[in-house]
Amino acid sequence: MPIFLRWLLRLGPANPIAVRLVQNASRRSKHLYVRSAYLAVLILVLLWAMLGNTPGGAAVSYRELASAGATSFAWIAYLQVGLICVIAPVFMAGAIAQEANPKTWDIVLTTPMSKLEIVLGNLFGRLFFVLALLFASLPLFALTQFFGGVPGKSIINAYIVSAGAATLVGAIAIALSVSRLAGQRAVFTFYVSVVTYIATTIAIDAWLGSRGMGMGPKGDGVTLVTALNPFLAIRAQLSPTTYPSADPGAYTGLAGFMLASPAAAWSTFSILISVVLAGFSTLTVRSGGLRQVTQGASGAPWYRKIFGLRGADEEHRPPRTVWSNPIAWREAAARNATLGRMLARWSFVTLGGLTAVAVVVLYHTGTLNQNDFQFIIKSLVFTEVFLIALVALNMAATAVAGEREDGTLDLILTTPITPKLYLAGKMRGLVAYLLPLIAVPVFTLLVAGLYTLVGGLGKKELASYAYKIPGGTTIDVPVIVPEAGIVLAIMFVPFIAFCVMIGLHWSLKSKGTLSAVVGTVAVVFITSGILGMCGWASASDMPVIGPALATLSPASLIDAMISPVNRLDETINQAGGSGLATARVAMAVGAIVSAGIYIAIVYGVLTAMVRNFDFTVRKLAGTK
Repeated sequence: MPIFLRWLLRLGPANPIAVRLVQNASRRSKHLYVRSAYLAVLILVLLWAMLGNTPGGAAVSYRELASAGATSFAWIAYLQVGLICVIAPVFMAGAIAQEANPKTWDIVLTTPMSKLEIVLGNLFGRLFFVLALLFASLPLFALTQFFGGVPGKSIINAYIVSAGAATLVGAIAIALSVSRLAGQRAVFTFYVSVVTYIATTIAIDAWLGSRGMGMGPKGDGVTLVTALNPFLAIRAQLSPTTYPSADPGAYTGLAGFMLASPAAAWSTFSILISVVLAGFSTLTVRSGGLRQVTQGASGAPWYRKIFGLRGADEEHRPPRTVWSNPIAWREAAARNATLGRMLARWSFVTLGGLTAVAVVVLYHTGTLNQNDFQFIIKSLVFTEVFLIALVALNMAATAVAGEREDGTLDLILTTPITPKLYLAGKMRGLVAYLLPLIAVPVFTLLVAGLYTLVGGLGKKELASYAYKIPGGTTIDVPVIVPEAGIVLAIMFVPFIAFCVMIGLHWSLKSKGTLSAVVGTVAVVFITSGILGMCGWASASDMPVIGPALATLSPASLIDAMISPVNRLDETINQAGGSGLATARVAMAVGAIVSAGIYIAIVYGVLTAMVRNFDFTVRKLAGTK
């Protein structure tokens, strides 16, 4: 065999690392369950979409079948991109978690494999399963062509966009692993960053389209952000009429490429960035990673060297006052032990507060109109609530499992601390640590609500708008419900406690932090998603009771308080002039009831965990 061909094979199919990863992971039942669940979800959604979009009757025309096929294909195309963005970080998590065991890297670096073989072996070996999922669903996508309305080019473009997203996620994970800047607990941060980036770019694109800064006659089409998001790139391919791209040749250069062919631009950018990250990883894989370069031989981070400080382990810290529950104090205080954590926490608080004030000021001065003001406040609060919930889940899911892995739990169990004191202290400490973060979305709604309560500081036309009830009178609706911040605080704090308790439950029963995080995210997101959809639908369909049910989920509650006319229309329209007041009272009462429900769930889970604590800990004793 020619040497060049042998070298190429060792970079790809014959790479020892890739072969080992594929062989070992193929025997794991967890990966089999993931692949089966992936295909099952796509099949069920396609079946449901076809049945729902096909009109009833004895005979269905070819045009109706083609329309149903096109709509169903769009559903599963979006779903496939979403599932790939969710599943790819799970398969790539092992690459980041590998850094938590430096012995693995030491063994790999002693082999005669080149730097490029090490990097590409890890990338291709873990990327193989994600790409296999895409090819496994190809017959399902081809099935939609039997109904017509789905060109083969659209199917190919959907696969290229999904493959580009998976490749980019994999390259980022490998870069984090090789650089040694991220450990096992950074897996969740990596996952959150992927989801946050997707949500942020979608929000920016929607805002640009609402301001007429996109393509098309109305300016609500493709923007420069479209090529930076796989969902938007798919949308440009599947909805050229409602989401038009730029005409070929209308723009030149990079902007013309992004506006005329957003799907091709996304695929090109993802591949180029992946190549750059792979090259960066190749340069640092045998140099000990960036951590050794930035810290040097003394072990002190660069930011401590600038201020002339020694390593953190060499300094004496003054004694501190401990709370009555030492576990609670440790959870609340130890997470502020590093400068990076302190900066991240208080930067979030400071920027969130300043942004809320800035948005109100821009609205008051006329820079933002009413629709933009409501959209920005809603997007801002949604993002903040989502990030806080993810941080709570990550911290809780690693609270017990992490201590089991590093041996700290064994030391704690030798003290007089009881299981109830330990678990209750964990929950109290984590919630106490998150309180400043929780205050950010509450403060945002309080500032906006206070502005409407005082009549827009002399500009009453900015504080409320007129809404005519069908067949009735005209009422004044506040731009933001004044008590929105208080209602959110009543419901959101117990909801975060619920997230923390579910995370502690999975952290206690899981062998490692990664499985605990995945289980916690799955349970909480499925539960809150179901409650949110129920509250979303009932708020507009059920009078009086609907607004109360909307408080079961933070998402439906926030939407109802910022857009009461759109979300609570059934209550407002049926009750006449007092409908809005009735809806607001129902939401306040519902928030109190929802808080009581979440507190009861927290107490029940805590009681069950205390009862089974000894059995669970002994069962997993010695697990690393």
